[in-house]
Amino acid sequence: MTEPNPVNRTNGRRRFLAGAAAAVALQSLPGVARSAAPLVRVIPSTGETVPAVGLGSWITFNVGDDPVMRASSAAVMEAFFAAGGRMIDSSPMYGSSQEVIGAGLEKIGRTGDVFAADKVWTGDTDEGPEQIEQSRADWRIPRFDLLQVHNLVGWEAHLDTLAGMKEAGRLRYLGITTSHGRRHDLVERIMTSRKLDFIQVTYNPVDRAVENRILPLARERGIAVIVNRPFRRGGLTRRLENVKLPAWARETGAESWAQILLKFVLSGPAVTIPIPATTRPKHARENVAAAAGPLPDPATREKLSAFLRDL
Repeated sequence: MTEPNPVNRTNGRRRFLAGAAAAVALQSLPGVARSAAPLVRVIPSTGETVPAVGLGSWITFNVGDDPVMRASSAAVMEAFFAAGGRMIDSSPMYGSSQEVIGAGLEKIGRTGDVFAADKVWTGDTDEGPEQIEQSRADWRIPRFDLLQVHNLVGWEAHLDTLAGMKEAGRLRYLGITTSHGRRHDLVERIMTSRKLDFIQVTYNPVDRAVENRILPLARERGIAVIVNRPFRRGGLTRRLENVKLPAWARETGAESWAQILLKFVLSGPAVTIPIPATTRPKHARENVAAAAGPLPDPATREKLSAFLRDL
């Protein structure tokens, strides 16, 4: 394992500042309403900006060959792009999701617009390159923007593979993932010993363990953070289905519980982009719109967490 090059880290910080300045400038352009413009976030290692809400595909896009369900998935992606979204995340672990994404992207003409984030997930690390190529073919795209080692399976060898792909210009970003608050000690070790562009972790108003060390370390190391399970796989939104949205939540511009939950995630330190999944185009638009307007201040964040604990 190698320590990141200090020169590269310095250049990354410069690109981050340049990208952040560009994002601020965008918000300041005449005719762009600062309160309504969708939020963008900077990828620290390059300064590239991405829309601040992505789209997950676990379970929701695993619909097999059902033509009606595939058309529904394509409609979700179409609504997501129309609302301003760009990053879609998947994995070979997610059944037919990759094929469904590829068919949907082709159907709606978005294979060239998507920020394609996927994963390598095999204990036989020699099979990693073949799995990645199959995933790319399923997506029907020329290359991935981001590849991640799924749940740290075979992480050392897979990161070597991804680093080689990046060096050869066949990949733009690399990273690692975990979920459900697992193996944070190992995540920290990898963050400090390997050159990563992204990590992916679980974070929401109930699951906040990453606030203690993971998020501060990501900020220190210049690593972008993708957030999975922002709704606890729908558990939080179902729990709140018949609960009126309080006035203090509406002060952030949130019009639904899903939006205030996403605003909480987006206001977390060092968070780059949450990836909520959905089967409904309406909810895809609603999720992306959560990035518009103000984000909750620390007092509102704690009020939301306490509200959910007491519910």
